[in-house]
Amino acid sequence: MTGSGGKLGRATVERLRSDGHEVIGFDTVGHPGPGFTRIDLTDYGQALDAMLGVTARHSGLEALVHLAAIPVNGLVPDAATFHANVAVTFNTLFAAHRAGIRRVVFASSITAMGFPFDEAPPALPVDESYSAANNTYGLGKVVEEAMAAQMARWGEDVSITALRFTNVVAPDEYEIFERASEPDYRRDLIGSWIDARDGAAAVALALAAGRPGFEVYNVAAPTSGTRQASRAAAARWFPGTPVADDLGEFESLMSTRKLQRELGFRAEHDWR
Repeated sequence: MTGSGGKLGRATVERLRSDGHEVIGFDTVGHPGPGFTRIDLTDYGQALDAMLGVTARHSGLEALVHLAAIPVNGLVPDAATFHANVAVTFNTLFAAHRAGIRRVVFASSITAMGFPFDEAPPALPVDESYSAANNTYGLGKVVEEAMAAQMARWGEDVSITALRFTNVVAPDEYEIFERASEPDYRRDLIGSWIDARDGAAAVALALAAGRPGFEVYNVAAPTSGTRQASRAAAARWFPGTPVADDLGEFESLMSTRKLQRELGFRAEHDWR
């Protein structure tokens, strides 16, 4: 797993190990020792070498979870965000291809589907059929999804799954929902969020269910991160945008219907 030291990465390592998997973390930061190797994924040579084997860590990998990235715009200049993230994802996926790894799950983002939603989406809840990039981070994710879709064709029985994560919330960060009654709270996220532990569960499900080809799934809590009813929030934020007739009272406006229907996802944590 790349990005094993991040918020989602730590939760995912814990989840996969609890499921009985042996997990090797690849990241620039982490605890030295069994289960972790420090790696610079901007260097393709390191990426390929690590996929093929690391003495005292592993001699081959069955699957790859790629979560490593500069996580948001603004930490470095915009072009640097794009160049770094796209290059790291290419290096990682191509190294996995060369190493014969046939099952890959990687982190895409809500930024690949319109965040921060200055323009109204075509319909609500927004599903995986819609792509729109409004910043360099999102542009990188759209490029990564397109790249992964092509690379999934390059080998027999190759499965690559992109998970479009929204705002990941750690168990000790629930105080952020104290603002949930504010009318425009989380508007840029169309009200969405995901507990890190449920995000990790989505990764585990995608790994278990991966089938040949390329798939994209939204990953969000099935219920919104605001106190507004979802239909009222939709009318306030995006007047005139079509809303599904069967939208639940507090259903997320970032649709998780595909994730629930095809992978059996059920969130276990809710800020309410």
